[in-house]
Amino acid sequence: MRCLLMAILSTPLIFCMSASGNTVQAAETYPAKTIVFIVPVEAGADGDILARPFVQNLSTILGQPIMVVNKPGAGSSLAYREVHGAKPDGYTIGCAYITIVSNKLQGISTIDHRNFTIMGTFYSWGPSVVASTKTQRPFKTIEEVLAFAKSHPEEVSIATGGVGTYLWIATKAFEEGVGLKFNVIPTPGAAAFAMAQVAGGHTDLAVVGLASAKPQIEAGNIHLLAGITSKRFSEPYNNVPTLKELGYDVVIESTSTIIGPPKMPGDIIDKIAKSSQKAVNSPNYQKFTMERTATAIYLPPHEAVHYLDEQIKIYRSIMEKAGVLKEK
Repeated sequence: MRCLLMAILSTPLIFCMSASGNTVQAAETYPAKTIVFIVPVEAGADGDILARPFVQNLSTILGQPIMVVNKPGAGSSLAYREVHGAKPDGYTIGCAYITIVSNKLQGISTIDHRNFTIMGTFYSWGPSVVASTKTQRPFKTIEEVLAFAKSHPEEVSIATGGVGTYLWIATKAFEEGVGLKFNVIPTPGAAAFAMAQVAGGHTDLAVVGLASAKPQIEAGNIHLLAGITSKRFSEPYNNVPTLKELGYDVVIESTSTIIGPPKMPGDIIDKIAKSSQKAVNSPNYQKFTMERTATAIYLPPHEAVHYLDEQIKIYRSIMEKAGVLKEK
């Protein structure tokens, strides 16, 4: 009887030891299946174009397929909610843009970057001002735009991203920085819709990233007028001035951040972070981003969090002036 009692009492201990062993083994073998990577903008937007080769590199390094899922909508908050609510096992991750900060400021969401697991960044970029070649006034230089807008306030139309998005913030910063009024037209999603508007001649200008603008520039549907960046774009666009060098204190640049659900295991975070750094530093991704005038750059998690903390200050000021600030 005593032997039977000892056997019964020891059974849970054996089970716990077995379960613990399985947990350690699962962490050591991560990833063991396909990973879902959620991109919070539509296919063809700058963020989508720049994310896909990074994801491909990450897949090769981790040794498992990674499925890109585009989930635009509500200022990217639909995608962020899905990542936030996912099981924290490393099999649902994604990327975030500055909307992860601006959504909370705007009152679209109750969460921001501090509610996620942050695993670093994979590129930074700055927007550009482009002009349609198909409108009644096909501007060829930024100086032409500014001169016309000065004598015709709110007549020059600018397509941009949805209210509160990175491109919208950049457009409002441009408007404020040059001290002029434009007819700002937010579009659904990110750059793909704004690009369709300006390339089709439905608006005079657009504020977009060069990744999405490049095909339309090459097709002759738009002109690149200026960068809202700290330095000029790389070749073959290095002849295009920045607003800053023209005397306007307007610089808006952003990073793309790798995010996961809260409370992810530390060893999985570390594996994704280290693999992401390798994916970013690969020559093919460095070349790909440079050709689209973005910069492949890896910031480790703590630096990425600090960067986003600092952006809150900048965005709060712009959104308050635009009358869309909800979170004080």
